[in-house]
Amino acid sequence: MSFVAEPLYVAAVLCLLIAFSEWLSRQKFFSFLGSALIVILAAAVLANTGLLPSSRNAPPLYDGIFNYIAPLAIFFLLLDVKLKDLRQAGLPMLILFGLGALGTMVGAFVGYQLLAPQHHGVDKAYAVAGMFTGTYIGGSVNLNAVALQFGVTKSGTLFAAINAADNIITTIWIVATLLLPRLLQSIWPRGAGSSAASAAAIAPELEANEPLRVTDLSLLLALGLGSLFLSQLVSQWLPAIPYVLTLTTAAALILAQVPAIQRLRGG
Repeated sequence: MSFVAEPLYVAAVLCLLIAFSEWLSRQKFFSFLGSALIVILAAAVLANTGLLPSSRNAPPLYDGIFNYIAPLAIFFLLLDVKLKDLRQAGLPMLILFGLGALGTMVGAFVGYQLLAPQHHGVDKAYAVAGMFTGTYIGGSVNLNAVALQFGVTKSGTLFAAINAADNIITTIWIVATLLLPRLLQSIWPRGAGSSAASAAAIAPELEANEPLRVTDLSLLLALGLGSLFLSQLVSQWLPAIPYVLTLTTAAALILAQVPAIQRLRGG
């Protein structure tokens, strides 16, 4: 089918897949998968049936998505990060997070040395280890940022397998984190601290009903595209610095602290 590689056709199908995956992830029997894994699996089915180009015969549109759309999405996700909220978390919580992050890095390193995935047919095993390390420290944004930086997203089969494994282990991890506190509470009982802030007190106010404004959307797009452009320029001067992992992330985190940008609707 000659039309399969047409950019407009591919873009339309990808947008439909995103909408379908968002809808399906809200249904009772598919909510555990999450929209990210559903869209990857659905795209894999279409690619294997010839209704979408695969990574072996990737059209130029895919390069545009990996080079611009995906980093831009990460930029917009990071605009929600407010570093001042760290003060509300408190020092004990930050120390616990640091210990957890350190444990994740040590575990990934030990696992990499013991299993040696690079000798078992796993392409870019070092990047895969970094993806899993990132996602269990800071979520799927980190996983995708590392994947983009090292080109793992261009290997559809590997990327789908990584997301499937991440989904399965994350489910086990969530169950463990829900059960362990109750088990530990029975062994080492501890009452709630009187000075502990409630979750409602520190949670950000939701603004679900605010209308979107064209001006705000235009400014957000300009900020995102401009940050990507400047990050690429700096990366050309300093090629040792990864432009997605370091420069784009730093730009988004800095801009996210500006009150005027926090007030923009549509981010």
